[in-house]
Amino acid sequence: MKKRLLFLGPPGAGKGTQAQKLASEHGLMHLSTGDLLRAEVAAGSALGQEAEAVMARGELVSDALVLAIVRSRLEQQPSGGGWLLDGFPRNVTQADALSALLDELHQQIELVVLMELEDAVLIQRLLSRGRSDDNEAVIRHRLQVYRDQTAPLIAYYREAGLLQAVEADGSVDAIAARIEALLS
Repeated sequence: MKKRLLFLGPPGAGKGTQAQKLASEHGLMHLSTGDLLRAEVAAGSALGQEAEAVMARGELVSDALVLAIVRSRLEQQPSGGGWLLDGFPRNVTQADALSALLDELHQQIELVVLMELEDAVLIQRLLSRGRSDDNEAVIRHRLQVYRDQTAPLIAYYREAGLLQAVEADGSVDAIAARIEALLS
């Protein structure tokens, strides 16, 4: 079974839900960059303090800082342990940096799962979350940003022979079964 995975997909595709489910069922470390940043801040680590200062200024945390946090987590993982990256990389520059890090750690990505969903379904899903910042215009903007930044990543991982697409519509269990089928 493949156990070093990367999830790609637009906001609302269910990456976080599926990543958590898969990680808990297969004993994989779930590396969600948002969660990792919050955990480092909560732990008060040097990296966390640096990230907190950046976020307090309303700025995006640098690629180098996110990579340092990912490195610190992967180095804690026992040799041969599996992991699932969700939310990083977001662009080809980050993918190149991640690839160099994983080469150094001898932990290459085995499969990139692209969760695909039609815009109409994504918009409906995101609107039904009921978050105050989720209106249709904001959601459409987020989808456009995703397409602009992530489309080159899809090509990057497809060319590397790592990308498999999954239809992300249906029940959580139905989607999970599609992903499981890719892993074996």
